[in-house]
This record gives sequence, C-alpha cells and structure tokens, in this order.
Amino acid sequence: MKRTEKLAILVMALGLISYGGQAGKTIKPIRLHPENGHYFLWRGKPTVLITSGEHYGAVLNRTFDYRTYLKTLTSHGFNLTRTFSGAYCEPVGAFKIKNNTLAPAKGYLICPWARSNTPGYANGGNKFDLKKWDRAYFKRLRDFVAEASKRNVVVELVLFCPFYEDGMWKLSPMNTANNVNGIGNMKRTEVYTLRDKKLLAVQAALAYKIVKELKEFDNVYYEICNEPYFGGVTLEWQAYIAKTITKAEANFKAKHLIAQNIANKSRKITKPNPLVSIFNFHYAKPPTAVKENYGLNKVIGDDETGFAGSEPKAYRLEGWDFIIAGGAVYNNLDYSFTVGSEDGTASINAPGGGGPKFRKQLEILKDFINSFDFIRMKPDNSIIKAGIPNKATARALVQPGQSYAIYINGGNQSELVLALSRGAYKAEWVNTKTGKVDKKEEFRHPGGNRTLLSPKYTDDIALRIKHVSKSSR
Repeated sequence: MKRTEKLAILVMALGLISYGGQAGKTIKPIRLHPENGHYFLWRGKPTVLITSGEHYGAVLNRTFDYRTYLKTLTSHGFNLTRTFSGAYCEPVGAFKIKNNTLAPAKGYLICPWARSNTPGYANGGNKFDLKKWDRAYFKRLRDFVAEASKRNVVVELVLFCPFYEDGMWKLSPMNTANNVNGIGNMKRTEVYTLRDKKLLAVQAALAYKIVKELKEFDNVYYEICNEPYFGGVTLEWQAYIAKTITKAEANFKAKHLIAQNIANKSRKITKPNPLVSIFNFHYAKPPTAVKENYGLNKVIGDDETGFAGSEPKAYRLEGWDFIIAGGAVYNNLDYSFTVGSEDGTASINAPGGGGPKFRKQLEILKDFINSFDFIRMKPDNSIIKAGIPNKATARALVQPGQSYAIYINGGNQSELVLALSRGAYKAEWVNTKTGKVDKKEEFRHPGGNRTLLSPKYTDDIALRIKHVSKSSR
C-alpha cells in the first residue's frame, strides 16, 4: 500500500472526516455531454458555461452579500461562478486590487476550520483548530451553492490556491502561526507537496468534508488548485487531491466533475490525469489551448481573465475567440463586484475589467452560442478560404450543411469566402456590442465556395449561418 493511501486511511481513522455515502435522493450533477465531451450536459440540456464573476471571495468573506451577487448574474443569464474554499485568502492591496473580495477585512474571514480559544490569528480573531470544522462556514457554503442552484448557476469550487508571496502564507490557517495544532511549520513553497504527513492529512480531510457537505447538489464541480504552476505545487500532490475527491465520492450514486488548472495562456497536455474532466487555462488568448488539447475530448475552459485594462473590448474578444474555438467555459474576472456593491456597479480599480457594460456584451456571446446545436459542431477554420481582413483572425465552429458559427476579430469589413455544403441557408451578421443583426440574407447554394460581404463594423463581428428547410421558408 502506498504511503498516500495509508495517509487517507489515517485521516478517516482520526475522525477528521466522515467517509461514505449517505442515503438521499439521486441527483445528476453537471457532467460531460455523452455525445460530445467538449461540452457539458446539465439539467437535461447541452451546456456552455459563460459568466463575468466576482474575485472568488463570495463565501469566505462573511460580509459579502452573495444573494444580491447571484441575482445579478441571473439577470444576465449567466450560469457560472467561481469561488475559493477559504484555505487561502489575500491581504488588502494584493495585486493592486481595490476592494478585493478575496481580502476580507480584519476579523471577517470565515473558513472551513473552527476558531480556537487562543487569540493571535494574523488578520484578527482567534487562531484556528485544524481538527474542528466551523459549522457556520459550512452552513454558508451550502446556502451559497443552494442559492446558486435556484438561479441555474454552476459553482466551480476551488479547493486550494498557492501562496504567491509570504504575506499570503502568513494569512493562511494552515500556517503554524495561525493554528493551535502545531501544523504548517514550513515555507510557502512546501505547502502543496507530499512532504508533511500532518498537513497532507488536513488537506485531505478538507477535500473529504467539502465533498460530503455538497453531495446532493447538481451544480458543483471541484477545481483542485488555482494556478498550481506557481508556489511550489507538485503534480503528485494534485494527483493525490484528485484521488481523494474520487475516493470521497466512491459510494455516491452520482459523481461530480474534477477540474485541473493547467497553465496561463496555453500548454499542450501530454499526460492527462484520467480523473480530470475539465482542463482550465487563464488568460487564454489567443485560444491556442483549445486547439492543442481538443483531442482529449474533454472540456477546455478559460476561467480567469485580466491584466488587459478595464475596457470591455479585450475581454469581449477573448471570450468570443475562446468559445468559437471550441471552448466550453469562459469566466471573466469582474472587479465591479465588491462588498457593498454586490450588484456589480462598483468603479473598477484593479488589473482587469467587468461591469454592467461588459456584462451586457457578454450576454450576446451567451445567446449566440446557445442559438446553435453546438453539440453537433466542431472547430473547423478550413472552411474559411479567403477574405479575412489584414491583421485579423477568423474562427469557425461547424456542423457541415447545417450550422456555421464564425467570428472575426479585427478589421472593419470582411468579404469572406466560405466553403459551404449544398443547401438553402440564412446568414446573419451579428453585432457583438449590441446583439442586433446588422445584415442578413437567404440564399440557395450548389456547394463549394460562397462569398459573403459583412456590413461595416468596429473591432469584431460574428456570422451565423443556418440551413433553412423548405417548410420554414
């Protein structure tokens, strides 16, 4: 028996968790679509996850009004939010983010572990006891997921996050200075490895506990660790946490998906963990990550954007490029959601964008992709034969003879030459900023190349082509 497997048994024996399934209703959590694993099946419908969400502190920051926040997401028809477990938080001012939800004010961090009777936590209040759970935290976590469920919002629950700087490690309950258990006496770069058995047992117990608490929800999947390519996080440790989640759900009738954050921008995955169904990237522009890993037949996500100013343009272009390239998750990091402005109306003072104007534009992408039977489509830029403006790019998601979703990033007018199958079609040029159809035409096509001239546009435009049956004409 491997040392890590023995450790899992030890965790259970110590009573840090309660292992095994409990009687309850059968649920069908969000899963990979059985006909096309690049997308999801959720609540009986093919699903792409698109959102512009807060900076991950909705649960761990006890002053954040998540009901108002989730209501705002619903008002745009968004169906995803990303949140951190509370094992990691940030100091005020980190990454030059003003009013950062992931940086609770002094005394307002709520996390899975209960407070002890010993004063001395670095950001106010008593130290933590890593062998006791905070009931109030799990009540808040479950209520957050329940409120999201009511609004048809999926929760990407991120279990862990590396400590980018010593100041962040100094705030973690896993740091020996912040707990009464004598656990976590190490450098921040050693936290997410298999070196320390006691700390590893705490981490495994946390994964087990969260999985148990959220067992009956169909709107959850688990990301092992945010940006594990920083801060000394090892692949062996990530594999251990993935295995821990799988073991915790061994007796569950329905299993939840596991996500792994692979890289910023892109990287070709050569040895995918078979327990992982969602491979996430950050700042994935251009969307090379989708093309490089499309052969895995798994979901590819872009679940964090930023560092491109506060204007909507960069994030709109990134989202359209990624989804039309064949991605299934797009989460813009929206800094207009703050404590006191959970409706997403705060002025942005951070290295990213968001806000009401951007969210209205992102709705257009959401509506556009959902206007297709995208399960039947796959990326195929080869149908674009000519006519891409100078220094522009064009992408196509295609079901030959039926549907063509095309996105042009750049230029101000396009005379596209497209290889289309024989048939009758309706073509609509969609304004990505207003959602209006700026030009449309219907035509019969004998097969082969067809030239379509766009209207004038600024920055980008989308083209929707659908086969038209005789009965609908």
